[in-house]
Amino acid sequence: MISQSSRHCTVELQALPSRIGQVRRIVSAQLRYWHLDPLIDEAALGVTELLTNVHRHAQPDKLCTVEIELLRDRLTVSVHDHDPRMPTVRSADPFATNGRGLAMIAAVSESWGVRPLGTSGKTVWFTLPAPPPAVALPTRPAYGTKPATAKATGPCLHKRPALVRTEGRGGLPRTPARLPAVG
Repeated sequence: MISQSSRHCTVELQALPSRIGQVRRIVSAQLRYWHLDPLIDEAALGVTELLTNVHRHAQPDKLCTVEIELLRDRLTVSVHDHDPRMPTVRSADPFATNGRGLAMIAAVSESWGVRPLGTSGKTVWFTLPAPPPAVALPTRPAYGTKPATAKATGPCLHKRPALVRTEGRGGLPRTPARLPAVG
């Protein structure tokens, strides 16, 4: 089940390997929709690691909820599972193929942590700093028209283009062309 509001998205799933890729794509698409493309790689990596931990370690089931939320200048990604045991950061052997998930999340995120929820499980989360929203360019009135805010008695802020008459082939007049006024 997927539910979302303007800056909040929740996905409930079984943390199975086949579903992890789907959730990574959902998170990436949601961040694109929110115009947070620079955060996609870190968020996708973090959610992959958290879901992999649920798949490998959570008991009694693999049911979990992924939540992404944008509040002001912070993106928070969290995964809630039903296992009350707290995760631990391990120091992995340099040649090990697993055991670095939380260390990787710590490396790419601004902050991370665990919220115990008693016997109902825990929530593991991380935050990423969100880039400031792109500055919208002011809209300009159509060329040669008065801006909507100008008073009818005030001067026009844009000069009207000059009408220029030219002759076409054979001395026949052409339709007047509009050229921008200079000055």
